[in-house]
Amino acid sequence: MSGACLGYNKIIPEAQTKTCQNCKAQFAIKPEDFAFYEKIGVPPPTFCFDCRAQRRMAFRNERALYRRKCDFPGHTEELISIFAPDNPQRVYDHAAWWGDGWDPLKYGRAIDFSRPFFEQVRELWREVPDIALMNINPVNSEYCSITEGNKNCYLVFGGDFNEDTLYSTYTFHSKFCVDTYWVDKSEFNYETVDCISCSRLLYSRYCEGCYDGAFLFNCRNCHDCFGCANLTNGSYQIFNVQHTKEDYQKKLSELNLSSRRALDNIKEKFAEHMLKYPRRFAKMIHCTNSSGDNMENCKNCTQCFDVFGGGEDCRRSFLLYSTVKDGMDIDHVGLGTELSYETSTAYPGSRIFFSRFVFTCHDVQYSYNVHNAAYLFGCVGVRSKQYCILNKQYSKEEYEALVPKIVAHMNTMPYRDASGREYRYGEFFPEELSPFTYNETLAQEMFPLTPAEAQQKGYPWREPDEKKHVSTIAAGAVPDTLRQVPDAIVDEIIECAHKGACMTDQCTKAFRVVPAELALYRKMNIPLPALCPSCRHFARIRQRNPMTLWKRACQCAGADAEKGGYKNVAKHPHGTGRCPNEFETTYAPDRPEIVYCEQCYQAEVA
Repeated sequence: MSGACLGYNKIIPEAQTKTCQNCKAQFAIKPEDFAFYEKIGVPPPTFCFDCRAQRRMAFRNERALYRRKCDFPGHTEELISIFAPDNPQRVYDHAAWWGDGWDPLKYGRAIDFSRPFFEQVRELWREVPDIALMNINPVNSEYCSITEGNKNCYLVFGGDFNEDTLYSTYTFHSKFCVDTYWVDKSEFNYETVDCISCSRLLYSRYCEGCYDGAFLFNCRNCHDCFGCANLTNGSYQIFNVQHTKEDYQKKLSELNLSSRRALDNIKEKFAEHMLKYPRRFAKMIHCTNSSGDNMENCKNCTQCFDVFGGGEDCRRSFLLYSTVKDGMDIDHVGLGTELSYETSTAYPGSRIFFSRFVFTCHDVQYSYNVHNAAYLFGCVGVRSKQYCILNKQYSKEEYEALVPKIVAHMNTMPYRDASGREYRYGEFFPEELSPFTYNETLAQEMFPLTPAEAQQKGYPWREPDEKKHVSTIAAGAVPDTLRQVPDAIVDEIIECAHKGACMTDQCTKAFRVVPAELALYRKMNIPLPALCPSCRHFARIRQRNPMTLWKRACQCAGADAEKGGYKNVAKHPHGTGRCPNEFETTYAPDRPEIVYCEQCYQAEVA
């Protein structure tokens, strides 16, 4: 349905500054933004970029798992679910939801023009059964969520086709990994972030093709290196100092990496060492006319983050893969999806607006968990259907006549939430419609809040269930090395060192070590962790830069660096003077890192 049909065919205005109705901050809407809104026939947003992303993330629960009963008639079994036992959502197990034993259209209802549209969507959402857990084809990997094809995995979230991997998020095609984040095609990794094709790598970030190393930052094709930054094709180096193979092995053994106390000291030294070397302003590979970070093969993509396999003409989006085109304010979208707006999770789709969990669909608005369908408006759980509104079937002519009336109704009778925010046509679902509390969702990871802050902003919060077990090992009594750890440790309950004091990290206060985990620690000679898996996860998140861009100038000082600071080791295109280049970067101006433009970075590191 064209924008002209919905009444938004207007002359494209100049740039405007608006005030976000959520956080009250000002945000800009540029002419190219208005052109996109005109193209798809929607009005401009009333929430700023961060608040729009935060609202979408508040509907995505990846890591909060519970045990509850299956609600399918005749089923009494207990299952693992992202919905808590006291959540009113009707929940079916995977096989029952996909089976023929129920019909989503039986929940259909006619639009009631005497009430706000979103009220009716909320009622439908709660009545239509949902899938307990999106965990496709798992093999001995029951405790994984939003995943596919994992084998012998435990607490893996948003990662596919892994084996024998534990406590990891956005990890793919990897084996024998523990506590990893954004890792691909790797094995025997521990506490690595943004690493690709690495083996036997520990405590490292932004590495590719490295093996037998630890505490590496931004290294490529290195082996047997420790504590190094910006290293390419290196071997037998410690803190960027070259050693012989024999000397390297001797010094490495003296570092005593099997001791947690020794590791704590090394982490501090490595953090200081990394600051001595320049950082790339952004990781953008084969990108033209684009801005953001962690992007590859992009064209005309602005303010985009974590784009893999190509993107074109996208704006303000996160986690795109496999050639996404013409998208704005979207996340977790891939497989050739195009022309989408304010949508979370579409694989693939076309003309998907204000929706989430949309698979192989086109022309879908305000819908959730729909598959192989088209021309849906306000539908939930619909499969292989066309021309449906609130799960009620219509003819093509009836559908096309009714949708503009609903749009007009959404504008004349907007939904108002408890905090007074208004939602007309053109806004994503109100956060009040989310079946999850704020701290159960990805919003807490990307936009962390304390319970008091969430309450003040009107977001629901779930207090952790009271644990009946009591820690049998105090935080300070965890053995320092594996040599001191008996097999019976798997029967113990270890107190997390944070003891719940970290207000934003979802601390569980206590945790167990599972047998597969202990086996990997012994294989890699790693001491037991002192923090619970949740606190470790949030610590990894903080290693990545935020999805915010600041305008900065290149900090390459040229010959002036001789007076102090980082001293260049190569000739730069700008000569001996200061680099004149400016850019947008995820490194805030008050951060201590040395930030270089692409040309200066390549001269120093490539």
